[in-house]
Amino acid sequence: MVRDGYFYGIASMVAAVLIAWATAWPYTVPILLLGAFCLWFFRDPKRQIPNLPGAIVSPGDGKVTDISIVNSGGAKKTRISIFLNVFDVHVNRSPIAGVIRDVRYQRGKFLNAMGAASADQNEQNIVTVEGEGRTVVFKQIAGLIARRIVFDPKVGDTVARGQRVGLIKFGSRVDVLFDSDATIQVKLGDHVKGGATVLALLPVLQSKEQPDVAASEREAPAWKN
Repeated sequence: MVRDGYFYGIASMVAAVLIAWATAWPYTVPILLLGAFCLWFFRDPKRQIPNLPGAIVSPGDGKVTDISIVNSGGAKKTRISIFLNVFDVHVNRSPIAGVIRDVRYQRGKFLNAMGAASADQNEQNIVTVEGEGRTVVFKQIAGLIARRIVFDPKVGDTVARGQRVGLIKFGSRVDVLFDSDATIQVKLGDHVKGGATVLALLPVLQSKEQPDVAASEREAPAWKN
């Protein structure tokens, strides 16, 4: 579980005790239910991480809502968008193994994350990862409810494919942009799992040892905020 879950859970229990002391125990039920939901929301399950060369894994759990070709940095890129509702796991993972080349936080709106405009207008964190001779960009995008985006690694850090890197709280979206010569492995409407579902396979341009995650996840310890 992400550490935040314990904070919310303990706060709810303390509030329930105070309410029971000041009024009556039935009034504590909504608070306790909220605390239980927070403990469940911040769950952080282990995942089997594929080690296929050129594999791009999903950075988050959710539903594939868009697969399209877009212009990014003067080049055509494939974009896969994934919507995370409040019932999905919200821990984010790196889509490939490599080095963090850029992290840019963009202030913006809090539109519905399922809408097309949210990709450019919403508050978001834009991360560039370079590995296996390729560059992949993924975005953590805030939604109507989400108001906090967390990303732990710094520029220059090495990350493994499927490594836990951050969190978006309470409903959001993640976009992944990569070279258009990749072979797409998912379709619209698919429900994907962060770190476990292969979104696409890129032709490997060069043989280069990159950090990766074994199925046991020995190289990807539980992420904490």
